[in-house]
Amino acid sequence: MSEFPLDGIRVLDLSRAISGPYVGRMLSDLGAEVVKVEVPGTDITQVFGPRSHGHSGLYVQQNAGKSNISIDLGTDAGSALLRQLVAETDVVIENFRPGIVDRLGVGWTALSEVNPGLVMLSVSGFGQWGPESRRQAYAPVVHAEAGLLGRQAEVDGAEPNDVVMALADSVTSLHGMVAVLSALRLRDRTGAGQYIDLSMFESMLATDDYTHYSLEGTYPVSPATGSVFQAAGGPLLISADPKYLWHRLSAAHGLTDPDPEVTGPQRFANRAEVIEQWVAGFAQRSELLAALEAAGVAWAEIRTPATLMSSPTITAREVVAQVDNREGGTRPVIRMPYRFSAGACEPRGGAAFVGEHNAEILSRWLDLDGERIAELERSGALLPTPVGKETR
Repeated sequence: MSEFPLDGIRVLDLSRAISGPYVGRMLSDLGAEVVKVEVPGTDITQVFGPRSHGHSGLYVQQNAGKSNISIDLGTDAGSALLRQLVAETDVVIENFRPGIVDRLGVGWTALSEVNPGLVMLSVSGFGQWGPESRRQAYAPVVHAEAGLLGRQAEVDGAEPNDVVMALADSVTSLHGMVAVLSALRLRDRTGAGQYIDLSMFESMLATDDYTHYSLEGTYPVSPATGSVFQAAGGPLLISADPKYLWHRLSAAHGLTDPDPEVTGPQRFANRAEVIEQWVAGFAQRSELLAALEAAGVAWAEIRTPATLMSSPTITAREVVAQVDNREGGTRPVIRMPYRFSAGACEPRGGAAFVGEHNAEILSRWLDLDGERIAELERSGALLPTPVGKETR
């Protein structure tokens, strides 16, 4: 049986929504023991999509495979309990607004004193310090501030409109994962822990392959985007620079300029019209796709939420995994895309119920007995597990 790369690593995930929990989900799939520390209130991911068996689809996608304990960090006993757990962990993830974890007594200064080898990832919109550090920052805010929406509006000649994906959250999570693994590797060499201040804004800028236009003031932007053509069976995207596309299609299929004497923008417009007519001339979609393949041109089906799962790659590569839905059945999640030659990566369970593993984690990590756990519940530091939700 293949080994999980991060087996033996312990993680406390204090985060909510996507930017932090997605890091925890990736770490869990790679073998780390990830414990979601649920604080009072509802994780916003629970409101996206219909809830089934206590969880929304997005919550399950972000938290599959994690254990769950519920601590009220607003109490002295609750923050003290978390510090005890930190002494037994390797990584802490949090995405509260800057300053909040310090006020709760569980910021980097307090936690690193408890565990000098700790790696702590703090995710925020604009960083832990700076003129905008205290702003509320969700993915749409960062999409706008990082220039994505304004650029797309200029290219499209339309009003700014947000993208239908929490792109800034996901991009930041991937950078967070790289940072955590790098910090763990550094700890292997030095023995010292690391604090990671990761901003969503900077993550977007660092990942955006169009930022160089703004850096050097070289306008206008030349978008390397695909073009959509109306074809038999529905719209089809062709991904190629217009000059390259004309070169490939004219060489492979004999397309010619309707007026070779024309130059400049009109020549491109004429060629675009010829390509549109050529695409529309195929009565069978399969014949069009074969012709594009013969010309060495990249194409794509424009899949919708209703047709996405019909992708042959999703089926062939088993991209969808089934996890325990916590009520005797299963529900689907997307696998992490890491395929190792001799290593394991997969979701190892469904999403836990709030506080489901209070007793199990506190007993195994801290050697607390039932009476001590009951005392923590009575004090309000540890929120009790809902009745009927005690086992995974």
